[in-house]
Amino acid sequence: MLIREIMTKNVEAIAPEDTLHAAAENMRNLDIGALPVCDQNHLVGMITDRDIVIRVVAKGEDPATTLVRQAMTPQVITCHDTDDVTDVARIMRDNQIRRIVVLDSTTQWVCGVVSLGDLAIESGDEQLAGATLEGISEPTFGVNSLDH
Repeated sequence: MLIREIMTKNVEAIAPEDTLHAAAENMRNLDIGALPVCDQNHLVGMITDRDIVIRVVAKGEDPATTLVRQAMTPQVITCHDTDDVTDVARIMRDNQIRRIVVLDSTTQWVCGVVSLGDLAIESGDEQLAGATLEGISEPTFGVNSLDH
């Protein structure tokens, strides 16, 4: 099964020059916890609700004036819409990520997102979803994902 068959399509993205307030508002309105950051259709990062809280709010900075590019994670693990679901699950497990941005294999533009929930529900493979969750949940000591 190809990842394009289970991915969430019509993904909302945000620009690196938008404010974190705008990002948080979009997340609230869409009931999601992460947004791809795109500059003219090219993926340049990912911003999560946790990034906003830990990297900005907890430091006393103002989300209304802080730009997305100042808090986003610039290194984004991606896959392609033509990748096999099993391969993408392995990538998620190996990198301990709960969601992965899907790029169009031709244009390299964002065309979807796959979450752990998509793997569990849409693929119908409970064993794959369980193994992926187990790999994602393994603790990694000495790694601080907030440093960049």
